[in-house]
Amino acid sequence: MREPRRPSLIKRPLQRTPPLADVPEGMRIYAVGDVHGRDDLLEEIATAIERDLASAPSEVVTVLLGDYVDRGPESASVLERLASGRFPTPVQALRGNHEQMLLQFLNDPPELEIWRRNGGLETLHSYGVDVSTVMRGHGYEQARDALLAAIPSKHLEFLSSTQPSATYGGYFFCHAGVRPRIPLALQRAEDLMWIRDGFLQSRRLFEKVVVHGHTPVARPDFRVNRINIDTGAFATSVLTCLVLEGAERRTMTAGKAQR
Repeated sequence: MREPRRPSLIKRPLQRTPPLADVPEGMRIYAVGDVHGRDDLLEEIATAIERDLASAPSEVVTVLLGDYVDRGPESASVLERLASGRFPTPVQALRGNHEQMLLQFLNDPPELEIWRRNGGLETLHSYGVDVSTVMRGHGYEQARDALLAAIPSKHLEFLSSTQPSATYGGYFFCHAGVRPRIPLALQRAEDLMWIRDGFLQSRRLFEKVVVHGHTPVARPDFRVNRINIDTGAFATSVLTCLVLEGAERRTMTAGKAQR
């Protein structure tokens, strides 16, 4: 008589404990998603942060996740606000792929072929640059020269000062995301500004919880390994701010969804 077959053992990989995501004691962080030329919404967020400071600890910083320009109508106004320091807290400004496209265009006018298809025309228009010719794929050098003549030097200084990432406590902040399996300290700037699928589809735990934007979502998306706060402000009229203090998380919202 045969012995009954024993069920085979299924070996499962050991599950790592999720990283402890908190910020240094006595600190509060405001993280703001993609603004995309919506200075009206950024002003609302600034006002909400100013009110919220009544309960804040001694150290506060706002981390802006990039994409201040393009798509929306007020890119010049957004950069004027940020470059002039008209914000209620110290600011850590990160670079998004749209700032990178703008800077590349200023150094190499043919880059407008890509930038104009990704919202660059709205930015040029916000500085008073005639876009009638570049809409037809011509006059890129003239448009570059016109933008250089129109954009204040402090805007250029602000754009050049933007950083690819920032780290506070258990959080890593960047515009788009990170390349899985690569240490955070070794991430390429290109991935930090542009990555999507390889990052968004990953369930791997990173060294820290990644706070990012770049890929619009209907509402803030909280995952074990990442938090996406890009709520598509230019299209939805909703700009999201993530508030981090200790191990607590909450959000504040400017605007409201268009019906």
